[in-house]
Amino acid sequence: MRISDALSDSWGFAQDALFGKWVRWIMLVVSSIIFPVMYGYTVRVMRGVEPVYEDESFFSLFIDGIKLCVINIVYMIIPMLAFIATVGYAIIGIISSGEEITFASILPIVGGVITGLVITIILAIIFGLLGIIGSVRFARTGEMGQAFAIGEIMATIGRIGWVHYIVSIIALMVVVFFLIIIITIIELVLAIVPIAGWIIGWILSLFLGPFISLMTSRFYSLLYDTGV
Repeated sequence: MRISDALSDSWGFAQDALFGKWVRWIMLVVSSIIFPVMYGYTVRVMRGVEPVYEDESFFSLFIDGIKLCVINIVYMIIPMLAFIATVGYAIIGIISSGEEITFASILPIVGGVITGLVITIILAIIFGLLGIIGSVRFARTGEMGQAFAIGEIMATIGRIGWVHYIVSIIALMVVVFFLIIIITIIELVLAIVPIAGWIIGWILSLFLGPFISLMTSRFYSLLYDTGV
């Protein structure tokens, strides 16, 4: 499937699931506040089905959401350790030295901090890419262990095509970025009206969350299907 087709399908999926179905949208907004529940609903979407939120078990959504949260956290452990071992260690070293913090005292470690940040970002991107497919594998099989089957995950991405996979994720991020920018601009305009404008802007942000979650989950599902 072409990237444009996948984006169009994902947008339409989120639109059909929410537009005109205000009760469901409000329920998903509430679920976004209790974020494991929203995560559980995205597991249903990544499963490749069109779930009806009203028919889903709250407890089941919560449990699946917790599992998905754990999977995401595990995938970020190595990037976090890399950050602590480089940037965190350097900052703690400066603070614990007891010396006055000046530009001259910080300058010698700037290179190390920058290197640490670069390493952390690279690792976060790599494990993030693996984690997306791992999350869909969990959604499809219901087994957390399948989320960490690195060999199978790499094979799936290989069948998708690494370049196509990375470009697809970037394209999705661009769409999400523009959605956030549009809502931010609307919020800034509404902020002209004291209190009421802020409240309306805040509500718009809350309603944007479920739309983005459904769209991205659907996109991941479609992308995964091109590699199976």
